[in-house]
Amino acid sequence: MLDGVNRQPVPYMERSRLYYEAQGFTRAYTWAQFDDAPFSPMPKPLAESKLVLITTAALYDREASDPRYVASAPLVPPPERLYANDLSWDKDATHMEDRGSYFPVAPLLAACEDGRVGDLAERFHCVPTDYSKRRTREVDAPEILKRCREDAADVALLVPV
Repeated sequence: MLDGVNRQPVPYMERSRLYYEAQGFTRAYTWAQFDDAPFSPMPKPLAESKLVLITTAALYDREASDPRYVASAPLVPPPERLYANDLSWDKDATHMEDRGSYFPVAPLLAACEDGRVGDLAERFHCVPTDYSKRRTREVDAPEILKRCREDAADVALLVPV
């Protein structure tokens, strides 16, 4: 207990399983796992790399039933706000008012200024949180990769809401 507040970790995985069960899904939720993910060592130091920011937030206030697509927008100036109310996350434990917590543009710009990061891509990308592993793997991930390559990014920082 810290300052009279219980600081226990939030059991997101168990909560997600129970949430889907309560929604009436007959099959238990399974987490995506890709043993063949193309992670590789960085080809050059971060101080010489161009970084692209990727978030699960959206550019507009979506409805839960809206189709979800990869979106991109200029990084500077950053958008006034991003949206994620249509997503399932612990809205009692956090909120969308602290944009820096899920969209850290100011610290990234500072990291560029002091030489810890080489450069930032001119745009950022919003990746949809689709519950279809097939769509993620076959549609959204290739589109994100294509856009990162168009940006000449060396490394991506993935910041989920």
